[in-house]
Amino acid sequence: MWLVRPAESGDLKAILDLAGGTGPRLSSTLPRKEDALAEKIAFSKQSFEGTIPSDESPRFLFVLEDTASNLVRGVAGIDARAGHGQPFYNYRKDALVHASHEMGVSRRVEVLYPSHALTDQTLLCAFTIDPALKNTEAFELLSRSRLLFMASNRHLFTDRTVVEIQGVQTESGEVPFWDSLGRHFFNMDFEAADQHSWALSKTFIAELMPPNPIYVTLLTPEAQDALGKAHEKTRATHELLQREGFCAGNYLDIFDAGPVLEARTDSLKTIVASHAAALHGTPSEDGEPCLISGGEHVEFRCTVSSMTETLTGDAKVPVKAWHTLGLDAGDTVRVVPL
Repeated sequence: MWLVRPAESGDLKAILDLAGGTGPRLSSTLPRKEDALAEKIAFSKQSFEGTIPSDESPRFLFVLEDTASNLVRGVAGIDARAGHGQPFYNYRKDALVHASHEMGVSRRVEVLYPSHALTDQTLLCAFTIDPALKNTEAFELLSRSRLLFMASNRHLFTDRTVVEIQGVQTESGEVPFWDSLGRHFFNMDFEAADQHSWALSKTFIAELMPPNPIYVTLLTPEAQDALGKAHEKTRATHELLQREGFCAGNYLDIFDAGPVLEARTDSLKTIVASHAAALHGTPSEDGEPCLISGGEHVEFRCTVSSMTETLTGDAKVPVKAWHTLGLDAGDTVRVVPL
């Protein structure tokens, strides 16, 4: 069976392999250095335990485990507050109208404004999965389990949730938007700047990026064409998030100009459709496939299983799924159709 649970220190090597094996940028929010990743896992554990300092915001990291082999096949995260006390930078797409009454000329010009308006909104991040599992129930479980956790711990998260989607990148690793804009100010390639964005203070972005509006017409045609477009390899993730209710707004990733998806947290499909129920076991495998989560704090678990509902609203699941969740009869679970 598939199981989503909080990341543990013993998962370090498996997560490191995932972070380094998906190609540039696809795992950008996961450190690719062992020490930095170990710190991220440790902070996630403190977040689940509720023992982080009062001036810090929780950052949760989940892993997808194949219970038959005990192998970690995916990882995903939630930052309760984007930026963690520092600005969370994006570009906001807008337009200016340049006009001359004397010449009778009026032209609308697209402009990118540096912005940190999304700072402190809840951020879904770090989604990385074994490519062989795309478009499977394990893929959907890993992504949506985070929303079940949010539904069960709603007080920890904000009224709006955002997700950054990877932007256009060529097979050779070139990033049209970065090559047209960012490279001129950072004097480094995209991969180096992207890694700095999680390893160092975000203030380096404000210090090096131009504070003035960027006229889109001054970018290369390739960069202009890349604005707000998602990388082909993120299509499955993008479509799943859209089905949840996320929509692209006016914000773009500051490095590759990928779309930033936004949604009202309480309107997300998984949160709206999920409900709490008492757990009971059954020897039958009949029922509808559902995502089922339970357990508090570091004991949080989520799996996919068939489920039937009693007349009183209790959830009856096969004993195997019951054991996978590590719960007892009568414990409260949160369920939602797959």
